[in-house]
Order: sequence, then C-alpha cells, then structure tokens
Amino acid sequence: MEPTRITANLHVPDLAAARAFYTDYLGLSVEGFDLGWVARYQTPDGRADIQLLTHDASAPELPVVSVRVGTAVDEAYAEARRRGYEIVHPLTDEPWGLRRFFVRAPDGNVLNIAGHRDD
Repeated sequence: MEPTRITANLHVPDLAAARAFYTDYLGLSVEGFDLGWVARYQTPDGRADIQLLTHDASAPELPVVSVRVGTAVDEAYAEARRRGYEIVHPLTDEPWGLRRFFVRAPDGNVLNIAGHRDD
C-alpha cells in the first residue's frame, strides 16, 4: 500500500459553528466537500487540509485520520486482515463515492483507509 494523502479528522459537535474558526482564522478557504456530517477544508493550493466530522454516516466509530490509497484499498484490506488487525468498519462501497474500511492500529487509533471511485 502506498498512501497518496493522509488527512486529519477532527470531531466537532457542530460543523457550522466550527467552520468560522477553520476558514476565517486558519485561512482554509476552499471547501472540498460538505456532506452535512463531514466537511473538508483546504488551502487554495491544496497543500493543507482537514476534515471536520460530527459523526460517521455508516461506521460505528470516528477515525482519527483518513488515508487515501486509491485502487489499492482492496489489497490494504486483505493485508490488514492477514495481519490480524481489528476491522472496525468492513470494506464498503459508500454512496458518496468512497470504497473504504476502518482498521484499528495496535495503539488503539482508528484509521479510515479509502479509495475514491475516480482514483
């Protein structure tokens, strides 16, 4: 697996209330997307970004980071299972365009391993 992007996921109680801090203060002015429960903000050059989540639409836990692996998501899932890592959310084709799963690292952190349909 070769990650192409790793994005921090921050839990916030209210996306609208948090938006001003991340856009006005930090200057993350470009909204990558907003699904109502998760939104990504980034710098205009795309070099820095962050995702804010109130909850996850289909998974039982919130991940601390999202790791984009493109078309290697199936191989990453198989390798996580082979290594005996806990799968928190099974490999799933989500309606918003991701193929993803959640895995718990040995340190307890939950990671969202994902590939976009357009990768």
